[in-house]
Amino acid sequence: MKNKILVHLLVPEIDESYDVFIPINIRIGTVVKLLNKSILELTNGIFQEKKSRKLYSVADSTTYPTNALVRETNIRNGVTVILM
Repeated sequence: MKNKILVHLLVPEIDESYDVFIPINIRIGTVVKLLNKSILELTNGIFQEKKSRKLYSVADSTTYPTNALVRETNIRNGVTVILM
């Protein structure tokens, strides 16, 4: 799977974490939309979709720019990110 990376996703809003594969050739904003929808389904509606959520780096607490491609960021296999 050269075009996807495995990341550990923390979702503090519902006190859950997930290991997810994300494509490297899509924008962070699209990743956030896909994660919103996936977690909504996984939690049977407990987690609600919000357009204002962002993806953050656990390593340095920075926000990933929504218009950046995943491959242009420091997101790599095994990295932990936060969806808030």
